[in-house]
Amino acid sequence: MSTDPAVAGPSATPARVLASTQAAQLLRRLRDRNGALMIHQSGGCCDGSSPMLYPLGDFIVGDLDVLLGLLDLRLEAGEVRDDIPEGAEAVPVWISGPQFEVWQHTQLVLDVVVGRGAGFSLETPEGVRLLTRGRSFDENELLALKADPALLGRQYEAGQRPAPAGVPTVVDDVVAACALPN
Repeated sequence: MSTDPAVAGPSATPARVLASTQAAQLLRRLRDRNGALMIHQSGGCCDGSSPMLYPLGDFIVGDLDVLLGLLDLRLEAGEVRDDIPEGAEAVPVWISGPQFEVWQHTQLVLDVVVGRGAGFSLETPEGVRLLTRGRSFDENELLALKADPALLGRQYEAGQRPAPAGVPTVVDDVVAACALPN
């Protein structure tokens, strides 16, 4: 069992997506300015493979797109709630079905770095860009995830929602959640 709060224990399902404190703060500012938000992990168009931030509903989610998770803007680093966020407090994070097949073994960590991102993403005028970092799940985490499949776009559209994460989804230390290469 990992001592890192971003990594679930043996009985918990790990979060498929986390946000750094800086990313959560940026999302809150942009939510206050633009209303409810959504993220789609880009598959390589325009700005490589970057998380793209949109006002909720401005990107059409496909039936087979996969919901990685709902980022809860109510939370600070290390906090956990036993309910799911609703409305503008919830930022759904999506990825295409084929891209999920490639990345399903990886926990994505949403972070913020200085620099210009894609012109389509809401954070572009801020002088920063969202960046996805990744950490491979271990065998126990993969087994837990297999027992708790991600929702598809068509299921979400029909009103299904994921269970509360039960683990922290906002992390203060991105390096602890996702070790950077030397």
